Amino acid sequence: MLEKLFTSGIRADIMSLLFNNPEEKFYMREIARLTNKNASGIKRELDKLEKMDLVTSEKKGNLKYFKANRNSSLFPELKGLIAKSLGLPGALKSVLTASDTKASFIYGPYVDDTNLPSLDLFVVSDSNNIDKILGDIEKRFGREIRHTIMNQAEYKTKKKSGDRNLKKLLNTKKILLLGRL
Repeated sequence: MLEKLFTSGIRADIMSLLFNNPEEKFYMREIARLTNKNASGIKRELDKLEKMDLVTSEKKGNLKYFKANRNSSLFPELKGLIAKSLGLPGALKSVLTASDTKASFIYGPYVDDTNLPSLDLFVVSDSNNIDKILGDIEKRFGREIRHTIMNQAEYKTKKKSGDRNLKKLLNTKKILLLGRL
């Protein structure tokens, strides 16, 4: 089973997305967009993961939605393995990508010492569920995530006007997770 499981980079990206967002359902083209992979490769891998009972699907209208199979006996172990292999920045990137975040980065002391019990995160997103997503990541990794969330309009306005605090934040040493600043 393991040799079947980790034979593809596309499969790893799909599993990362689905297992880091187990409550979410994604349709095939959405997965292709979020993982930046070819739709035909995504379809092939989703079919294989479904045959292995690691992914479930349901049809709504003319769309087929996929999600991690939480009832699979391998679910807890795979979720843990994926979280460990991605690390905290990778897990943050995966869940923020799925929540339609436009840009995000880690800044502050964590950038130089990833063993610290907390980190500072800046997020540009119009999503309303970022707090819940970050709360889930905090529990999973046992780290406090102090975050600043700015919607796109506010971010653009402050950047264009040369807001001193934003400029200072953008010029700090950082771990870029998503987007361009």
